[in-house]
Amino acid sequence: MQFFLLTGMSGAGKTVAIRYLEDLGALCVDNLPPMMLVPFIEACQTNNLRNDMVAIGTDIRSGEFFDAKAVTRMIDEARLVGHHINTLFIEASDEVLVNRYKEQRREHPLCAEGLRLEEAIREERSRLQPLKETANYLIDTSSLRPRALQKRIRDIASQAGGEPSLRVDVLSFGFKRGLPREGDLVFDVRFLPNPFYIPELGHHTGLDEDVRTFVLEHPVTQEFLVKSMDMITFLLPNYITEGKHRLVIAVGCTGGAHRSVAIAEYIGQQIKEQGYHVNVNHRDIALEQAHWAAKSEYQKGEP
Repeated sequence: MQFFLLTGMSGAGKTVAIRYLEDLGALCVDNLPPMMLVPFIEACQTNNLRNDMVAIGTDIRSGEFFDAKAVTRMIDEARLVGHHINTLFIEASDEVLVNRYKEQRREHPLCAEGLRLEEAIREERSRLQPLKETANYLIDTSSLRPRALQKRIRDIASQAGGEPSLRVDVLSFGFKRGLPREGDLVFDVRFLPNPFYIPELGHHTGLDEDVRTFVLEHPVTQEFLVKSMDMITFLLPNYITEGKHRLVIAVGCTGGAHRSVAIAEYIGQQIKEQGYHVNVNHRDIALEQAHWAAKSEYQKGEP
């Protein structure tokens, strides 16, 4: 499990950074009081979280609870017992920070201590110096636009051994119940042989081995899978470069229980083997099974 500790100057872009890590699939906690840092890390390690990345924001907003030297010691102690922690220090020039605060009309956290904005920025920079000196990554956002900061965060997450920054959802569906609005790529597999019309397969689904074998072993299916996976494999890294963090691949057949289910399972497994985080869901399979059950009961009741 990779932990990212985000700290740095107020107004430098920590909120943008932590939100983007959340988009990449990280569990994010912002403005965590420093004394909770180690207990929170230990809780994440012992509870088998599905997230492989955890991002924690801690900085001067914690007021009297915040001590940069103490935070540095906590990080060192956590690393000594085997926790993988990467510290990101995000900063900007005094001039840029002053302009950002004037544009946003927000108050610097240290202004509550009676300091003018320029004084508050200098004081914060002084208090944070121990964390800056020991940070794994220094990011100066003085001339960075949000898109460029997102790319920098994505690169750091990749270097630190995080999962590829694209989550893929593969969804099967039935055209008779409409297209899924969330689909980015939609494959229509109604041209494949339909096991529904084979008596021993009709009431099974694409999750059953007999239906799966029938669908996947057909020569037309095998040719389709080679061509479609070639395209998907080409597209995934290009979507990452473009900054996309979630991709929905929708696979549809007539009812959404046989061909689309088998194909969606296959595509999801192939993408997972390439190292991406993949979820496979079947939108209409339960509805189809309920329809079959209701039809069967009706036929039993006929004279």
